Amino acid sequence: MTDLLLIRITCPSQRVAEDIGDAAVEHKLAACANLEGPVSSTYRWKGVVEQAFEYILWLKAPKANWDRIEALVLTHHPYDVPAMVALPCLEAHDPYAAWVHENTEV
Repeated sequence: MTDLLLIRITCPSQRVAEDIGDAAVEHKLAACANLEGPVSSTYRWKGVVEQAFEYILWLKAPKANWDRIEALVLTHHPYDVPAMVALPCLEAHDPYAAWVHENTEV
């Protein structure tokens, strides 16, 4: 198992996703940010079923940076409860994992 995370964050707009991704990479919290979308989301919020188009931001980062990334997201994200989850990377191509570490600061 590696110490890398794939962090998935839903964002209300492309601009919000880009701003968070850019900040995470610029501050060396994540080595890479990818943006997907828009995607259609259906969810329950305060007892009401809602639908919206959102963007998915993926960050690749060492697990040790989770707390700092979470703080960054909470500072820049407009949702009261951002959907932010991390998936562990069980395996990673060794040169790629090395590149992630070279481009982040723990």
